[in-house]
Amino acid sequence: MMLDYVIVFSSSLLAATIAPFYSEVVLGGVLIRQPDAALLLWLLASVGNTLGGVINWYLGRYLLHYQHKRWFPIKEKQLIRAQAGFQRFGVWTLLLSWLPVVGDPLTLIAGMMKVRLLPFVLLVFIGKATRYAVVIWFAETLLL
Repeated sequence: MMLDYVIVFSSSLLAATIAPFYSEVVLGGVLIRQPDAALLLWLLASVGNTLGGVINWYLGRYLLHYQHKRWFPIKEKQLIRAQAGFQRFGVWTLLLSWLPVVGDPLTLIAGMMKVRLLPFVLLVFIGKATRYAVVIWFAETLLL
């Protein structure tokens, strides 16, 4: 039982980094085995995924120092376009950090844009916690 909690937290953290991973599947599987632990599983997944976003924020914040190196993964044009888009829509875009494909880069760009950590964490947590609440609702509705 405790291992299930560690797995949900870890998979959620991993899924929020740039590594491709789907924590929703893990959450659904554990929820089937432990339907009474839905609230705790929601909290673990939400906190883990938010902490993964914080890792991206730190990477963005400090990797930008190396943007002129050949190995830097983002081309200058892409970086300028991403930063302009982020500036245009502001920190509220972090509520969309739960989205597949664009969510993780948003957290990275927020670090590059030097968004303060507290608003970052609050907005990212709201977005990701809402996603996991929907995942749990669907899992309970369809599977349990």
